[in-house]
Amino acid sequence: MTETRPPKAAPDASRRSERSRRAIFDAALALVSEAGYAKTTIEGIAARAGVGKQTIYRWWPSKAAVLLDAFLDLAARANEALGGEANSEIPDTGDLAADLRHVLRATVDELNDPAFDGPTRALAAEGIVDPELGARFTEALLEPQLQYYVRRIEAARAKGDIDPGTDPRVAVELLVGPLHHRWIHRTLPLTHAYADTLVDLALRGLAPRD
Repeated sequence: MTETRPPKAAPDASRRSERSRRAIFDAALALVSEAGYAKTTIEGIAARAGVGKQTIYRWWPSKAAVLLDAFLDLAARANEALGGEANSEIPDTGDLAADLRHVLRATVDELNDPAFDGPTRALAAEGIVDPELGARFTEALLEPQLQYYVRRIEAARAKGDIDPGTDPRVAVELLVGPLHHRWIHRTLPLTHAYADTLVDLALRGLAPRD
């Protein structure tokens, strides 16, 4: 009696596509960190990822678009590793200065992390000459993060911890603006001590008026 074997399952196209996307993301981030944005090419990403360049062009119109999605994926994975903490509101312990120092120090650590530094600089630079890319980066990543600060400042204003006339968005820019200026221009080292100083000076200016 002839044994009948069950038919082989068809390959899972979605799983194969996900593996290819992951390889492309990893390749793009690695090449930008190693060689810089200018020397990173679609061809180089394809070769590093082990895919054809037409596979990349089927999903993205440019290397900038690849890098943006790769960076957003990197941020999402980092958030998962923290148990989702990065998508939580800034803690309100009742001590505004301590809460802001905590989150600014975390930002310093991220900006100093080589895994984030190269891709972030590349996107920031490319976003200047490519307004559409810059707008996507701001909408997808930067603005949601800034809104965490805004809501914490609003809560502090409601409690009377800062001047009632404070514009929360301007207050946030007093905190993160200098941090990113020092980082992007490499004027001086980016440290926890510097983050603490920014918080102290900003809150001194935001304190309730007598």
